[in-house]
Amino acid sequence: MAREAAELLDNGDNFPSLDFNLISGERIIVPQDMGKRWRILLIYRGHW
Repeated sequence: MAREAAELLDNGDNFPSLDFNLISGERIIVPQDMGKRWRILLIYRGHW
């Protein structure tokens, strides 16, 4: 569910920086750690 104060991304907007702790114990910062090419990021929240 979207939050009322959340800002939506539009064409040409920069993706916000997000920190993720991976199950392998590593940490990834998106989009910095994803390189310069196009990427697809899927986030599965799991069970509600």
